Amino acid sequence: MTKRSETARSEAPPTAPDRQVSVRETFGIASDMKVPAFSQRAEHVPDVDPAYRFDPETTLAILAGFAHNRRVLVQGYHGTGKSTHIEQVAARLNWPCLRINLDSHISRIDLIGKDAIVLRDGMQVTEFREGLLPWALQHPVALVFDEYDAGRPDVMFVIQRVLEVDGRLTLLDQNKVIRPHSAFRLFATANTVGLGDTTGLYHGTQQINQGQMDRWNIVATLNYLKHDAETDIVLAKVKSYDTPAGRKLISAMVNVADLTRAGFMAGDISTVMSPRTVISWAENNQIFNDIGYSFRVTFLNKCDETERPVIAEYFQRSFGEEVTGGAVEAVA
Repeated sequence: MTKRSETARSEAPPTAPDRQVSVRETFGIASDMKVPAFSQRAEHVPDVDPAYRFDPETTLAILAGFAHNRRVLVQGYHGTGKSTHIEQVAARLNWPCLRINLDSHISRIDLIGKDAIVLRDGMQVTEFREGLLPWALQHPVALVFDEYDAGRPDVMFVIQRVLEVDGRLTLLDQNKVIRPHSAFRLFATANTVGLGDTTGLYHGTQQINQGQMDRWNIVATLNYLKHDAETDIVLAKVKSYDTPAGRKLISAMVNVADLTRAGFMAGDISTVMSPRTVISWAENNQIFNDIGYSFRVTFLNKCDETERPVIAEYFQRSFGEEVTGGAVEAVA
C-alpha cells in the first residue's frame, strides 16, 4: 500500500458515530443528555450557522432521534425553520443529512429507483439505478422528508416500510432486501399533524394514514421565534445594525414580520415573512438605504395584489409611515 492510499484511508470519515457530545455544551440547553456524533465532516454534512438559535424542546426531540434512532416528525407553520432546525443539529454532530421535498412530482420510482439504459463496452444494457431512499438507508445519513403531509399516496406507502427502526426495504424488481445502516436516521417536517388541512392555509396537504402516523415515535411542534430572539438573530447576521438606532430599526422590521404571521394564522393573508426574509430585508436596506423601498422589493412584491394594502398597513403600524416608492402606487 502506498503512502498516499494510507493517508486517504486514515482521513476517510468514520462510518458510525465515534464520539459523544454534551447537549449542554454544544446546544446551550439545560440537559445532561449525551449524543453520538462524528469526529470528521463528510460530504453531505450541512454547514454550521453560528448565529442559529435552537428551540430547546424541538432540539431535544431531534437529538433523541439521533441518539436513540427515533423517528421524529417536526410540525409547524411554514417559515418557522423546521428543516433548518434539523440540519443545524446535524451540522453540529457532523452527521450527513439529505432533504427530499415530497411535492406532487416526487413518485415512487424517484424514491426507489428505476431501470436505465446505459452504455457498457459499447453495448446498450439495462441497469437498475437505485433512488435516494435505498442509497440513504445503506449509509450513515439523516434523511429528512420535507412537506411530508403533501406526499402522494404511492410515495407514502413506500416510506411506511422504513418507518420501523429495523425497517427493511424490499426491492421487488431486484429480489433484494436492504437493511438500514446503524447510523441511518429518519426525520420529516409537516405543516399539519396528518389530519389534513383543517385551517384552509395549506391547500394540497393530505390526511396521513393513522397507522403510519403511529410509526412516528416523536412529534415536535415548532412555533415562530419570540420577538427579541429573532431580533438578535438578524443582528448577528447583519452586524452593521448593532447600534442603538440599528436595533430599534431591526425591532420594527421584526414587528412587521410578527404582524404578517398573525395575519397569516388568522387567514387575512396567504404569504408570511420568515426570519430569512427579515435578514434579506435588512441586507437590501444596506444597498438602497430606504427601508420602505427595501421592504417593497424584498417582500411586498411577492404578495398577492389584493393583500398588499393589508401588508402595507402592517408596515405603517410598525414604522409610522407609508411604504415609500412605487409600493404606494401598488397598494393604493
